[in-house]
Amino acid sequence: MINIGLIGFGKMGQIRQEAAVATGKGNVIVAHDPTPQDFHGIPTVDTAEAIITDPRVDAVFIATPNFRNRPLTIAALEAGKHVFCEKPPAFTGDEVKEIQRAEKASGRKLMYGFNHRHHRSIRAMKSLVESGKYGRLLWMRGRYGKSVDKNYFSTWRAKKELAGGGILLDQGIHMLDLFILLAGEFDEVQSMVSSLYWKLEGIEDNVFANLRNRSTGVVASLHSTMTQWRHLFSFEVFLERGHMVLNGLKTQSGSYGDEVLSVSKNRSVAPAAVWEDEEKIVYHVDHSWRDETEYFLDCIQGDRPVVNGSSDDALKVMQLIDRIYREERHHRAELHQDLLS
Repeated sequence: MINIGLIGFGKMGQIRQEAAVATGKGNVIVAHDPTPQDFHGIPTVDTAEAIITDPRVDAVFIATPNFRNRPLTIAALEAGKHVFCEKPPAFTGDEVKEIQRAEKASGRKLMYGFNHRHHRSIRAMKSLVESGKYGRLLWMRGRYGKSVDKNYFSTWRAKKELAGGGILLDQGIHMLDLFILLAGEFDEVQSMVSSLYWKLEGIEDNVFANLRNRSTGVVASLHSTMTQWRHLFSFEVFLERGHMVLNGLKTQSGSYGDEVLSVSKNRSVAPAAVWEDEEKIVYHVDHSWRDETEYFLDCIQGDRPVVNGSSDDALKVMQLIDRIYREERHHRAELHQDLLS
């Protein structure tokens, strides 16, 4: 049994605690959260540092506001703990490299909560792409949206120094990670980033990004939005001889609707494929939290490297996010220069 210290006992912390118990391989022996609440009978301490330095703790789970992720991860690694941390890993790719130096020096396991990888629908899509059954991957499209209310202004997510960014770091990061999971890295980026509605400095409410892997030609299109006015998840993958469309995502709130994967062969000549040609798979139960947590605990127990949600995966997605933000800044600078001309 792996003894876990949990830093952060909000929604995500509680999900992780429940998942650890469900695996039968981990036990949360101590927790910390600055907000008074019901800790479900788990012993608590007053500081995160008390968990990191607790000799009984084998692994530290970090489920805190974004700005704490990097320093707590580094501190836990330097204390000789295995670490599981929610996304985003940091605010930039360079900060992830700093984490990797601590990881390498520690020899401990480090994994990040790119939870969507562990949905069984996504695993099925990845398996089908890798099988080559429908030929080469051509392009992908991802839409990920949610609605927030006026209370958003009073949360840490609405503050640049605490969140690091807006909807891209909140939700878009998951879709970018899925793009990379299926198609590898992207080296060409076009992006438009806006804050037209919430008007918060450094907290974008919409991101439109087109990405291309020059070596393979695969193109991916992302729309990550906080002005969708409803929760929406749609991930489409098109191959030479078939396509996959995942609409909805099974969550505890049910706000994204049913998780339905449609798979169909393409037709090379008219008429186009019709709805009746599609195979539909509905995922009624979400096993992703347990599966993800069990994978991490198995890596610790079996002394195996983390290859799914690793710091390398984190670096790739954060470097891509850096490029999306940088491309938008470059575009704005060009517009400003044009106005001055």
